[in-house]
Amino acid sequence: MMSPVAENKIPDFDDGERWTVESALRERYGHRVETHLADTEVQLVASDKSLTACPTLYWEERGAGFVIAKAGEGRFRTMFFYPDDPVEEQFGTGKAEYDDLLECVAAVLRVQADHEKERKGVHSGKSGRELRGTIDRDEFDADVDPEDDPDAR
Repeated sequence: MMSPVAENKIPDFDDGERWTVESALRERYGHRVETHLADTEVQLVASDKSLTACPTLYWEERGAGFVIAKAGEGRFRTMFFYPDDPVEEQFGTGKAEYDDLLECVAAVLRVQADHEKERKGVHSGKSGRELRGTIDRDEFDADVDPEDDPDAR
């Protein structure tokens, strides 16, 4: 049984809020990222099963989809997901709601970037060449002086 959706009384994203998000995206990715206005149904109060239609900004970049829902005046919720992932997991930032839109955008971009690195197997100590598979680890290790290699001791 679907929960009833409350009438949308939350104001849409204004031009200044869209500019804040789009400027942060341009800074992060180095090019203009198109955002789309949408509405999402959000359970604003955990104890209340009803859903509220919330204005939402949506964009996709680097294989991830991002959502920022406006939960009220100066209140924002965010998450990201991978549209092509058959598991269809959704990932948050660890914080339920933000009162600062720029902090909200920065947090979801940071968490997704960390998650992207983890998904690609990035671990401390690996070079970009190693991650791309363009270097043979044995060849690399052969260039290391055994005196300087802590693993050789």
